[in-house]
Amino acid sequence: MKVDVQANLRLVLERVAAAAARSGRRPEEVKLVAVTKNVPVEVMREALAAGVKAFGENRAQELAAKYPLFPPEVEWHFIGHLQTNKVKQVIDRACLIHSLDSWRLALEISKRAREKGKTVPVLVQVNISGEKSKYGLAAGEVKDFLVEVSALPGIAVRGLMTIAPLVEDPEEARPVFRELSRLAARLRAELPAVNLEYLSMGMSNDYTVAVEEGANIIRVGSAIFGPREN
Repeated sequence: MKVDVQANLRLVLERVAAAAARSGRRPEEVKLVAVTKNVPVEVMREALAAGVKAFGENRAQELAAKYPLFPPEVEWHFIGHLQTNKVKQVIDRACLIHSLDSWRLALEISKRAREKGKTVPVLVQVNISGEKSKYGLAAGEVKDFLVEVSALPGIAVRGLMTIAPLVEDPEEARPVFRELSRLAARLRAELPAVNLEYLSMGMSNDYTVAVEEGANIIRVGSAIFGPREN
């Protein structure tokens, strides 16, 4: 059965608008990144025609393969765990890396960025839930990490990212999103020189709750494209 990408996208945007209104914000303050892991190029083109402006890829190889097939105005976000040996495939293509999760990765991004003479925007991934299966820094480690990373050439910190546990009821994810929002607010006050403009949180099962709690980037895949193989 063919997925109606346009109808799905319309529903997502309506729900984002309602959630933004509940949090006292305008819908255009929330950036939708359509997660295109394992999504065929022709289906991505449907989404582009329907108004999607940003795609998010989890794998460096898939990003590299798809990138040249789309017009230059498309925004590409890298949202998956990034191995250091894949950084060179990502930094020329992604406008934002959502998943800076270690000092080793920061050093590699800095090195590759300097080789290219560019500055790479990144989000620091925070493991708010404390799940062992998830990457990211513990909340208590983030402040010192931000200070150190901000001193590296070739990297521009733009905010924080987290992944909530996969739960049946989206309300169960709310404390995770709320905690990241509070952490960001505290760090903005304590580190005014560090840019924490973006909060990337919320996926297909919980994006409305994330928006209510302050997300201004959401990463939505199956709610637009239907279920896919991992």
